[in-house]
Amino acid sequence: MSTLTDLHDDYLDSILARYDHSANNLLQMLCDVQERSGYIHTETVNYLSIKLRIPRVRIEGVATFYSFLHLQPHGEYRLLFSDNITDRMLGSQALMEKMCQQLWLQPGKVSEDGLVSINTTSCTGMCDQGPAMLVNGRAITRLTHQRVQEIASLIRSRTPLAGWPADFFHVEDNIRRSGPLFDNTSAPGDILRTALALGGKDIVEAVKNSGLRGRGGAGFPTGLKWDACRNAPGAARHVVCNADEGEPGTFKDRVLLNCQADLVFEGMTLCALAVGARHGYLYLRGEYRYLLEPLRAILQRRRDNNMLGKNILGQPGFDFDIAIHTGAGAYICGEESALIESLEGKRGVPRNRPPFPVTHGYMQQPTALDNVETFCSAALAIQMGAEKFRAIGTAKSSGSKLISVSGDCPRPGIYEYPFGMSVREVLQDCGAVNTRAVQVSGPSGVCVAESEFDRKLGFEDLPTAGAFMVFDDSRDLFEVARNFVHFFAHESCGFCTPCRVGTSMLKTTMDKIAAGLGSKYDLRDIERLDQVLQTSSHCGLGRTACNPVLHTLKHFRPAYENRLKFLEFKPAFDLDGALARARQMTGRDDVGAHLKTEET
Repeated sequence: MSTLTDLHDDYLDSILARYDHSANNLLQMLCDVQERSGYIHTETVNYLSIKLRIPRVRIEGVATFYSFLHLQPHGEYRLLFSDNITDRMLGSQALMEKMCQQLWLQPGKVSEDGLVSINTTSCTGMCDQGPAMLVNGRAITRLTHQRVQEIASLIRSRTPLAGWPADFFHVEDNIRRSGPLFDNTSAPGDILRTALALGGKDIVEAVKNSGLRGRGGAGFPTGLKWDACRNAPGAARHVVCNADEGEPGTFKDRVLLNCQADLVFEGMTLCALAVGARHGYLYLRGEYRYLLEPLRAILQRRRDNNMLGKNILGQPGFDFDIAIHTGAGAYICGEESALIESLEGKRGVPRNRPPFPVTHGYMQQPTALDNVETFCSAALAIQMGAEKFRAIGTAKSSGSKLISVSGDCPRPGIYEYPFGMSVREVLQDCGAVNTRAVQVSGPSGVCVAESEFDRKLGFEDLPTAGAFMVFDDSRDLFEVARNFVHFFAHESCGFCTPCRVGTSMLKTTMDKIAAGLGSKYDLRDIERLDQVLQTSSHCGLGRTACNPVLHTLKHFRPAYENRLKFLEFKPAFDLDGALARARQMTGRDDVGAHLKTEET
């Protein structure tokens, strides 16, 4: 790990030059500094504050917002075990305990010699090959007790990550079922040439006619979004790709970026042609940092082949380029306006809407923002033609959908289906047996019980962002919901009081029930809390925080009621018990007993 003396002015000046001395790139600068030094030193904050002409409190505010950034040393080796429910089901907690034993360390602590720290992170996006962890931001999958011992030995010997076995860092794609997206074999530039022949206005009309809807879960018509951006007033426009898929159980974008990156960039570029944008940004999830160099290499190849830059493919005036920005461990940045705030080098706090990004997005300018799968599907719609694309799927859900399958099944991975596939058919394909429930779209989505397995995946019935988490009859659905509740409480940005306090209250209530101190009053209280969160939360995180509890209560109420020890209200905090030790030390228990004797 570099010391402060290594971070001399020349190095910081090179970072400032790399990012145009712009405070809009503050997050990227901090990520680069930490990658080299292990943390962000006070003198670094002071130097950036002077050079960028911004208050140091803004820099510290950004650094403390993102869980991967640190203002204090966190060790030469920073280990983060994935705490997603599927990783827990595969034994991640026992593996973390073993690692702590091997390194004589407590979770959340830094070793006295400054060598290593161990903690958890919400989800690494490796649910199909867990248990997983991050070491200095690099993913290690399929952890075992033997691998934990090997990692501990490498750390004790201070072996640089470059000297660790390469197979430790191998990430599989696990494509189990392919369709139009994964089967696409078009050469880079082919779809873009088709788009150039159409022109901007006709591209928008083709996307409209294809019926393509956003693949992030909400399903807003993509063509309408692009049309609104195209017609919004303003001299400059932007295209932003949301590759910050932080929803536990979702990992489809990771695979698309690895297998079909050219299709992603093709979709972004034809979008730029459609809306008149000159600048594009791929916001890459911090957990996918390992993809950064390969993606940059593909972008450079596209520049070399005149598919990015000035006068693209010989078209005068068609100027467009793409930059990659990395996140730093904030689930809330998956929300489009929070992502834009982060892209501008700020804390990822969702904006008030309206106005919407299509008119007031990046730098308050018109912005077309879609996720990885949506841009791929848009490129496919232009290649195939609107009618052929619309013929796939259902009347209201055209095209194919990528499903990230994880949990209790022998074949986890990515499955591509035409919209309209039933939950039961997906379970059959992944080999799941004795399935009790499926969580569709992650913690913020819907918990589907066996009686609903014939429901269809699509906007007519079960909209999905892609996550498909399988739980068999050995699983306690209360503990599943409790894990999701802890996730929301941890990931709340803290901006609005209802969400900040409400998610914490929900977590406390679930922990109270788990400790055997719950009552029926607590179950009623959760429903009242949901009403408050639904009506007053600033963004979707708070509004969906109670979903996992309410859905599992609806289908699996005995999992809760079997834990209830009291019919009426029982406080989670025992004031009398908490003061018992103090009374003993001061002799007040004896005084109380003496008074009772005298009264008798």
